[in-house]
Amino acid sequence: MSVETEKTFVIRRAFLLPLGLLLLETLVLLVVCLVQRQPIAKALILLFLILPIAGLFVESLGRKLILDARGLTAKRLFRQQTIAFAEVTELETVMVRNRVYLTLCAGDDFLIFSNSYRDFPLLVSRLLERMPAGTVSAATAQMAEAPPSKKSDVISCWIGVALLVYILLAQF
Repeated sequence: MSVETEKTFVIRRAFLLPLGLLLLETLVLLVVCLVQRQPIAKALILLFLILPIAGLFVESLGRKLILDARGLTAKRLFRQQTIAFAEVTELETVMVRNRVYLTLCAGDDFLIFSNSYRDFPLLVSRLLERMPAGTVSAATAQMAEAPPSKKSDVISCWIGVALLVYILLAQF
């Protein structure tokens, strides 16, 4: 891939699939509770569970990072931010277990993103190719040698899907 090529990175489908199933199962469980005329408290709890799951799903589904020769653009639900490589003052990394947070700084502007994106190692390598000299921290350079992949979010979602299948089956 040449430096001039635009590349779009999205949230991993391995996370979106179980999250979408979790949302669907929670909605089905809510409908079952209402049809079976179960206590309203149970329906309210499910409704309060649905709201953050739906919010996370919609937000994750719409997240994109677009890397081109000029800069990095983060597209999120109802907002967009671009940082030009010419204005970058630093690229920092914070690692918490297998979760990586990259912070791209340009004066007062900054952009934070994590290794939740598909093809994260490619994103990191292409980003480092475009950084101005002296802007990449030592921690970022070290992390770029072997970017970690995060699987605990995917595993947690699949566990939630399995638990909701069990709860749904118990309703009948």
